Amino acid sequence: MNFDHDLQAIARQEHTLVFPRFDAARAWKLGTFLRELALARSHAVAIDVRTFGLPLFFCALDGTAPDNSAWVRRKSNVVAHFRRSSYAVGLRLQQTAATLVDKYGLLPAEYAAAGGAFPITLAGLGVIGSVTVSGLTQRADHELIVEALCAELEHDFATLALDKV
Repeated sequence: MNFDHDLQAIARQEHTLVFPRFDAARAWKLGTFLRELALARSHAVAIDVRTFGLPLFFCALDGTAPDNSAWVRRKSNVVAHFRRSSYAVGLRLQQTAATLVDKYGLLPAEYAAAGGAFPITLAGLGVIGSVTVSGLTQRADHELIVEALCAELEHDFATLALDKV
C-alpha cells in the first residue's frame, strides 16, 4: 500500500465531503442509508452518527458483537481528538512507526487509530462530529462511509474512492 497516495486521497475526501447543514434528521438519513448499504451487502457492522457529545444514530446489525460498539466509540474518539479520519491518523502513525500512546499519550482503551470513523464537517464551521462503521476491515469500513457520504452529498464515489489494493 502507498501511504502517501492514500493519505492524499483521504485528505481530498475530507476536503470534499462537507455538509452545507447538518441536523438530527440528516444524521438519521445518513445512518439509515449506511444501514441499507450494509444489509444489501450482508455486512455485519455497527454504525454510529454523532455530533460531538450527542449520539444521533446507532445500530448494530446481526452478526456484530459488543466489541464493535467499543471500536465505534474508540474510533470516533480519534476523530473528536484530531478532527481527521481515523484511517488517516492510523496510516500516518504506521508511516512513522508510532502509536497513539507513544506520540500523544492516548490510551488504547479509549482511542483506536483504525479506519472506520470519518469527520462530519459543516461548511463555515469545521468538524462537528463523526460517522463511524465497525465490522469490516478498516479500509472497507472507511470506504463504506465515504460511499454513503458521496451519495448523501451528491458526489461521484468513483472519483473519491481509494485505489483498490
